[in-house]
Amino acid sequence: MRRRHALIVDDERLARRELRTLLEKGHAQAVHVVGEAASVAEAARLAEATDADLVFLDITLAHESGFDLLLHLGADVDVVFVTAHDAHAIRAFDVNAIDYLLKPVEPERLARTIARCMAAPRAEETARPLTVDDRLFLRLDGARAFIRVGDIVAIHAAGDESLVHLAGRPAAARTPRSLAQWEARLPERWFARVHRSAIVNLEYVTRVDEWSHASYLVHLRGLPEPVRMSRRYGMRVRDRLG
Repeated sequence: MRRRHALIVDDERLARRELRTLLEKGHAQAVHVVGEAASVAEAARLAEATDADLVFLDITLAHESGFDLLLHLGADVDVVFVTAHDAHAIRAFDVNAIDYLLKPVEPERLARTIARCMAAPRAEETARPLTVDDRLFLRLDGARAFIRVGDIVAIHAAGDESLVHLAGRPAAARTPRSLAQWEARLPERWFARVHRSAIVNLEYVTRVDEWSHASYLVHLRGLPEPVRMSRRYGMRVRDRLG
């Protein structure tokens, strides 16, 4: 497996130097540091100018947020957060990051992170359950975007990927996350599987019509066409809707 090409983004020069030393002394065969940056603008320029596919990103950059850099990264760039705070500092964000590191970075902990960086794909099954107020940083139609879980109206399977319908967005967007991965993490109180190929947000359901002896049509606010619900799921969902 080829080496990962990494950027270190931190507004503290000493912190950048310490992390670079750890990477070069302990993981030179796995990771090659191609640049360092102290600001979002500088990091964005480096990300575009280099072939970096991995970013070690401090969450707090002087008067900036490290999250602002994410919108400038390519869809194939992985992120490892580096923070002086505990994991709760990033709980509100699920940005498909490979890992997070607490400062000061310990060599043993860094080694586990590098192992994750070299393993592909990252296992989704270990990720925590979502809430409707969580913000996801997803690859949508090849670009990256923040979305709020509660703004997801419906999700349709598209092979091993999925099509996500969002409130206020006219067309569905494709994302690499499968329907099974969505179902495993979405909050059950709000979301329900209505078909083997569809999940809906119950808060957006306006009515349910019987369509045939084997299925129903679920109408959702903001969607021009209803979503088919098979009878297999129908009774369970209708009971939840009251």
